[in-house]
Amino acid sequence: MEPIPDLDTPSPARVYDYFLGGSHNFASDRALAARMQQAMPDIGQIMWANRAFLRRAVRALVELGIRQFVDLGSGIPTVGNVHEIAQQAAPDTVVAYVDIDPVAVAQSRAILADNPRTVVLHADLTDPDRVLADPALRGLIDLDRPVAVLLVGVLHQLADASPAEVIGRYRDRMAPGGYLALSHASSDERPDALALRDTYNRGYARAAQMTLRSRPEIERLFAGFVLIEPGLVQLPEWRPDWPVDPADDTRRFSTYCGVGRLDEVVRAAVG
Repeated sequence: MEPIPDLDTPSPARVYDYFLGGSHNFASDRALAARMQQAMPDIGQIMWANRAFLRRAVRALVELGIRQFVDLGSGIPTVGNVHEIAQQAAPDTVVAYVDIDPVAVAQSRAILADNPRTVVLHADLTDPDRVLADPALRGLIDLDRPVAVLLVGVLHQLADASPAEVIGRYRDRMAPGGYLALSHASSDERPDALALRDTYNRGYARAAQMTLRSRPEIERLFAGFVLIEPGLVQLPEWRPDWPVDPADDTRRFSTYCGVGRLDEVVRAAVG
């Protein structure tokens, strides 16, 4: 039996949905979003850029031959979600969505009810053993074949778990030829991101706490993977659909992103 959602407490997935122009959010989510915009007025643009990175990364991974995706902390599906992008290019692609928010899970299941090449899990991404052992996931995803694990815009929200440890446990279960795609917020170039973090953390209590990391800290999350071109960059700089405007200071997006290919030699060295 799924837990009953607390609609009086904001949800990261629903706040993200609000910023992306979705309709699956409530007054508590919109109130926190307004406070976040006061702390960082262009936060909505950053979230749109994060979504655009996800789409470009999925397209690139399909071109590299990936036909299996596990989207961790997937949130609420909106236009241009993983399965839409991937299956448009390769109809045989399968996607497992994983989220801890019961509203996100319920909405995802309703939207995807007629898509047999997707599955939606209500699970905590910080418990890889449970996620990867779930019968629904195992019925769709073959872990003996290459898979892309997506952690886009979620690692900085983990309250207690170590992102490096969580990623490592997924990495150790991945077959050769797999990939990791992630994005992570940082205050390297945006001191006002610290005010956003504090606003965010007050809004969520212990349910979700933002932790900002530096570029070197984020790059270390790719241990066992080799970053593909263009490496670890700001959101608009990762294989943009059109040239980045030189007048646009991409540092203002305050979020690093990248895609890494699992390397057996590097994974062995990590241990």
